[in-house]
Order: sequence, then structure tokens, then C-alpha cells
Amino acid sequence: MVLLIDTNVVLDFMLKRNDFYEDAYKIMELCAKEEVKGYVALHSISNIWYILRGIDDTTKREHLKRICRILEVCAIPHKDVESALDKTDFKDFEDCLQDFCAVAVNADYIITRNVADFVHAEIKAITPQDFLEEYKSEDC
Repeated sequence: MVLLIDTNVVLDFMLKRNDFYEDAYKIMELCAKEEVKGYVALHSISNIWYILRGIDDTTKREHLKRICRILEVCAIPHKDVESALDKTDFKDFEDCLQDFCAVAVNADYIITRNVADFVHAEIKAITPQDFLEEYKSEDC
């Protein structure tokens, strides 16, 4: 099973966001234990750096190093960025890039809390909670 983990789920894990941390933790744990293969888009790393601008650089670096030990970073080629720019059915260009990254790694799912933003994605988007329920039922 291959997963692309969206920025919001990585941040839920890193920042221990109350309502979302537990599921994000479980997803990251599956990736860390290599029960699933987890990826994070290259642009997510820079987005997270920017989002965490109120945190000192040393702490940010440690957080991101931890993420890079759990998830493999995925980048897409120039031609895919150009194709993403032409894909106008996505409301958010960043989500379109996530989808292109998911395709590049042959992901089974994009794990995100913003499923509605991925209606036009080639790879199915699923919430952490829904993925965990599905994963658990497949294990039984």
C-alpha cells in the first residue's frame, strides 16, 4: 500500500493538533513501521517550513528531519508542473500538485482532511480516519 500524505495531515502530526493528532499519528506510525509506504510532496516540505515561521529554525529543522525519516520525499518533473498549471478543474493548485505527486509514486490514496478539494484527482483522496477504518477492516 502506497500513500501520499497531504500537508495538513503532516502538520496535524507535527503540531499535535487536538482533534486530528491521533489519526495522523496512526498514519505516520504505519509509515514508520513500513506497514505502508508513505510519501510527502517536496513542495509540502517548503510549505510546512513557511507555515511554521513562528517557530525557531532549529526546531523546524528537527521536525522536518523527523518527517523525512518517516516519509520519502516525492518530486515531480517540470512537464508535470506545466500540466498541473493547465489543469483548471482543481480549485487549489497545491492540491493539484499533490495529485501529480501521488500519480508519480503510484499511490493508492492521498491521505488528507480536505477530500472535497480532490474531487478531480486521479488518485483517490481519503481522510486519515476513513483510511484507518478501511485498513483495519482489510487486516481482519
